[in-house]
Amino acid sequence: MGVIKMFIQFLEIIVFLYLGFAAVYIFVFAFAGIFPQKKNRKHITKLRKYAVLIPGYKEDQVIVEVAKKALQQDFPTAFYEVVVIADSFQPETLQQLKALPIKLVEVSFEKSTKSKALNKAMQVIGDAYDVALILDADNVMAKDFIYKINKAFDEGYRVVQGHRVAKNLNTSFAVLDAISEEVNNQIFRKGHRNLGLSSALIGSGMAFEYSFFKSTMKAVNAVGGFDKELELKLLKAKHQIAYVNDALVFDEKVQHVEVFEQQRKRWLSAQFVYFRRYFVSGCKELWMNGNLDFFDKVYQMITPPRVLLLGWVSMTTFIYAALNLIGMESSTLIHSVLWLSVFVLTVMALLLAIPKKFYNAFTLLAVLKLPQAFISMLFSLFKLKGANRKFIHTQHGTIDH
Repeated sequence: MGVIKMFIQFLEIIVFLYLGFAAVYIFVFAFAGIFPQKKNRKHITKLRKYAVLIPGYKEDQVIVEVAKKALQQDFPTAFYEVVVIADSFQPETLQQLKALPIKLVEVSFEKSTKSKALNKAMQVIGDAYDVALILDADNVMAKDFIYKINKAFDEGYRVVQGHRVAKNLNTSFAVLDAISEEVNNQIFRKGHRNLGLSSALIGSGMAFEYSFFKSTMKAVNAVGGFDKELELKLLKAKHQIAYVNDALVFDEKVQHVEVFEQQRKRWLSAQFVYFRRYFVSGCKELWMNGNLDFFDKVYQMITPPRVLLLGWVSMTTFIYAALNLIGMESSTLIHSVLWLSVFVLTVMALLLAIPKKFYNAFTLLAVLKLPQAFISMLFSLFKLKGANRKFIHTQHGTIDH
């Protein structure tokens, strides 16, 4: 019995350290994110030619309107070109796209992926561009998006992430998804930049020096989570990623629990895959080259998503508090206080990271769905096998924001 008790205590310590450090981590960066970003006081010195790359798979419902809106930038039309990469579109959709002043690149693959589509498109359109700007097929840029991204390139960055925000808040899960994205923006983008580390990429609303992106993407062949693989490669090579908080791109949020579960399963699978692949090199880069940016990104691959962190910490805190109340062990009071501290830190981090606009009655209703979201993600952990090796398409249908 003594050996079993020691093993249980060892597991308790490991779990506490894992979740406790995750709570401290998000609190530090959430707090850093409440401060304003340093403003770029430079005037634009160069107008760059942008290739606005929009890969889409069976996105007939939204792609035509998205392409039309992409053409409405407050930026000289001679300096940006909209490129729709059409995979498995209907003939009627293709005809409508051909009638627009855009470039249409039709692609077809045995196994479709975003990275394949982007690589093929860049082969077709050539090299007459300065910047590759990546959107999802449902994304709508604010009219000044390219202008603000261009200012960041004036500061010398080769990679710039914009601020992706919710296009729709029409269901409780859409609200939760929107809040989740804003929390991640605060912690992994704005907070990181304010402390001198790189912003996280998010898969769309991001821009790259064109030739640099084209050459880097040749080595990226991810099925899911291509942005994570790209990000790790960039940071390992010590290319810092900028973040422009006021450059907005509107993104459709998932509306139902089934889509939420599929999307999170794909993301979780990608995280574990890349953690296993880069853990050793992450430690080596930190030790030998002082590459904190890269090591920090590798750590992010194993940190629990915020919904899981909040659920696990809440559940564990409740269990220890209950054990303390019934006087099961003399040590449970200390454990209760420790876990309560982690719980408070987690909640404070999330409250700091959630924008004020979400403090309303609709959000309160959405919060009631948190247990369902937690259970859905928890069960997803047992369904990760192979999720990163197959393309999972998220159907979109919302245009306006």
